[in-house]
Amino acid sequence: MENKDINITNESTSPDTDTTTIPHKRRKRYSGTHPKTFEEKYKEHDPEKYQDTIKKVIAKGSTPAGMHISIMVNEILDILDIKPGEKGLDATLGYGGHTSAMLEKLNGKGHIYALDVDTIEIEKTKKRLAKKGFDENILTIIQSNFADIDIVALDSGKFDFVLADLGVSSMQIDNPDRGFTYKYDGPLDLRLDPSRGTTAAERLLEVSIDELEGMFRENADEPYAAQIAKEVAKHRYSNQIVSTFEFRECIERALSFLPPKERTEAVKKSCQRCFQALRIDVNSEFEVLYDFLDKLPDVLNPGARVCILTFHSGEDRLVKKAFKRGLKEGIYSEISDTVIRPSTEECNTNPRARSTKLRYAIKK
Repeated sequence: MENKDINITNESTSPDTDTTTIPHKRRKRYSGTHPKTFEEKYKEHDPEKYQDTIKKVIAKGSTPAGMHISIMVNEILDILDIKPGEKGLDATLGYGGHTSAMLEKLNGKGHIYALDVDTIEIEKTKKRLAKKGFDENILTIIQSNFADIDIVALDSGKFDFVLADLGVSSMQIDNPDRGFTYKYDGPLDLRLDPSRGTTAAERLLEVSIDELEGMFRENADEPYAAQIAKEVAKHRYSNQIVSTFEFRECIERALSFLPPKERTEAVKKSCQRCFQALRIDVNSEFEVLYDFLDKLPDVLNPGARVCILTFHSGEDRLVKKAFKRGLKEGIYSEISDTVIRPSTEECNTNPRARSTKLRYAIKK
């Protein structure tokens, strides 16, 4: 009888006894001594497994890839003064850091409703919080825009505390596929909910040059709004702007008239402002915030506390005016006299906290 070598680990003997094994696929090695791209930073994407790496990244004043460091947690908890048995709303779930801290204050009694429009990150955060033991008995996560808090409250009832963090999460900014940053090449998307709506690239084709200039000026106080709008209008059809680098290059060309010594820093600042302005427009962020502030008093119980974190002057102005109007009309018994800023220590360990402004209000 002829001998034959049979590899039983790679061949199925029957449909019911499949012993096939999938060959181990080695992780692609990054070039150099340290990972540079978002995808290569595999340790930072797995914070529970590589805690030492995460601590080192944070200690250097950086945010690990795929993570978000929650801002002003202690200040928020002091103001909200959460007690076991209360019902709260995190209007912007994000990475879940604020939500987790508030849930711990409930000590297993009460409930928090958390909202987010991001179809990609909401599922990751749901699993992350579930691993911490926060199940549906104490936490309800809903994919919804926070402008719809009135609809949410129809099921939940009114709230004893509310938090809204209006910043874009670090995991959104750092992922090149989302198109939120000029630092990495990727599709010019900028949608908080990537499953619906118009992308930033499509938006640049729709608006007139005057609308574009107004967008940069009103949404981000861009001093070179006219020059950048003109440059975008000149190139958007012949060389359609579909990537983050193409948009950045457009801004660079628009500012080429500046002296070389000034140009590098000016381009950096204008990129930050114009990406912000375009993101605000794509996601109708001012309109959403206006609706949220308008509906907010009606979903609050007497004595309810509200904290709102903003990250640029336009947002802060809307919150300030709404709270002042509410105080004058007798809706709120107390509001913050001025903005509350993160500590110097926090800004040193988390530079993304530097532009943060916190305001609070207490329902009468």
